[in-house]
Amino acid sequence: MSVFKAFRISASGLTAERLRMDTIANNLANANTTRSVNGGPYQRQVPVFAPILDRSMHGASSPIHGGAKGQGVQVVGVVSDPSPPRLVYDPQHPDANADGYVEMPNVHVVKEMVDLITATRAYEANIVALNSAKSMAQRALEIGR
Repeated sequence: MSVFKAFRISASGLTAERLRMDTIANNLANANTTRSVNGGPYQRQVPVFAPILDRSMHGASSPIHGGAKGQGVQVVGVVSDPSPPRLVYDPQHPDANADGYVEMPNVHVVKEMVDLITATRAYEANIVALNSAKSMAQRALEIGR
């Protein structure tokens, strides 16, 4: 694997995990938003990732992914979590229904924080991989002197 390919793979991981952290921050910021543009409470957003595959002649011998080599990750999109909203009893709330329940976003702060820690660790792992590739490239250049 070339050094530049390692840089591209790590960079794609950094970009994907950064989007994941931004999405989590948006979810946490809207954890109590009971009115959205679509009507009803805010819906949790989740990024969808997919591998970037190399189906060239060099990747044809790889058994992974039907003969394609992984070249990093790409963000396919950000989708809404289809889980139902939480019902909270608060008859004084302006958005309460006739029974006094308010539909709250399907954002669970603890789950979001766990996801944030996971995304942070993945981001850090990509930085370590990028720095290792950079170090190997520098050492290879020093050998050539």
